[in-house]
Amino acid sequence: MTDLNLPDPIAAYFHADSQGAAAVARCFTRDGVVLDEGHTHAGPAAIEAWKTDAAARYSYTATPRALEQHGRSYLVTSTVAGNFPGSPLDLRYAFTLERGKIARLEIAA
Repeated sequence: MTDLNLPDPIAAYFHADSQGAAAVARCFTRDGVVLDEGHTHAGPAAIEAWKTDAAARYSYTATPRALEQHGRSYLVTSTVAGNFPGSPLDLRYAFTLERGKIARLEIAA
């Protein structure tokens, strides 16, 4: 990750991803939103529940390998490997940052 020079909130997210749902939720603003698998999860409690559910269904690692910046938005391409169909695959994480936290995250293939 350090080779990509990820902004601190994004580096914190990928680190927190292996630390648990509460750690992931703390990476977001109070009004933070995650869009993943066709669902929207808004606010810390919903984000924590989203991460708890994902961790219960899948065991995986995400390795960021490319970074693009567009204003205050960042697109991170990450190789995700684990116990899910199609593993490994590249996912695109579109982050919008605000006040040193993640305001919005959209995850897509």
